Amino acid sequence: MPARLLDQPSPLHRLRQRRRDSVIVYAVLITGGLLWLFPLLTTIRRSVEYGGIGNYWTVLTTTYNGVNLIRAFANSLVIAALTVVLTCGVAALAAYAFAKLRFPGRETSYHLGLLLLATPAVAMMVPVYWITGNLGLFNSPLGVTLPEVVLTLPFAVLLLRNYADGISDELIEAARMDGAGHVRIFWHVFLPLCRPALVNLAALCVVWSVQDFIFPSMLLNDANQTTAAQAVQTIKAAFAPTPLQTSQYFAALMLLAVPAVLIVVFGLRFITQGITAGGVKE
Repeated sequence: MPARLLDQPSPLHRLRQRRRDSVIVYAVLITGGLLWLFPLLTTIRRSVEYGGIGNYWTVLTTTYNGVNLIRAFANSLVIAALTVVLTCGVAALAAYAFAKLRFPGRETSYHLGLLLLATPAVAMMVPVYWITGNLGLFNSPLGVTLPEVVLTLPFAVLLLRNYADGISDELIEAARMDGAGHVRIFWHVFLPLCRPALVNLAALCVVWSVQDFIFPSMLLNDANQTTAAQAVQTIKAAFAPTPLQTSQYFAALMLLAVPAVLIVVFGLRFITQGITAGGVKE
């Protein structure tokens, strides 16, 4: 038998190797899951230790330092919805231009825009504060939405353009030959074909917006406009270090974590697809 065949691993050896790799991967995932569950289970236990399940109803119906949790949830959802609409709308228009139109400086403009991916939110704080003040958008959902959109747009354009590059140019040309202009092509051809990537981007925008703490803390000082991410810190001083109020504070933390957890759990498929969308082109 040739030496090359003798050196090759047998099918049984490869099967054992794959099985060992799978065991290691699952062991790491289970360990990480347990480490994540430990603080969660501890918070749940502490939230009902004194006062029981009624603590959750108490914190939902009580205002702490002017903050009501239900209103905080609603504020976060409004900002997230505005962020999704503006980010997806502007990014879709930019992706169509960069992927399907030909104009001087197209690639240069695209790559210059991608440089903004390296800009951290902290570097934008001073100009954002100055611009928001001059526009009179303090204590308004739009004031928080605009910097979130600006920070997300470079990634959004990258995601949608990568996906749009996989759309056949023949479809665009066929629409042009039928007399369609850019508006009709964008609305009736490009957007429907980009729907999967747009759904992925929307899921990511919601997660990032709900978790944002920097811009709401900087631009919202009205308790009625407090977001869920802000509320964690804002309501802390309202609870005394008594056993009952300590349990109520943990109940409030659990409630404030619910939206983010639900978004991640139910949007995980879209988030995963959003990260990989456009990564493979035919």
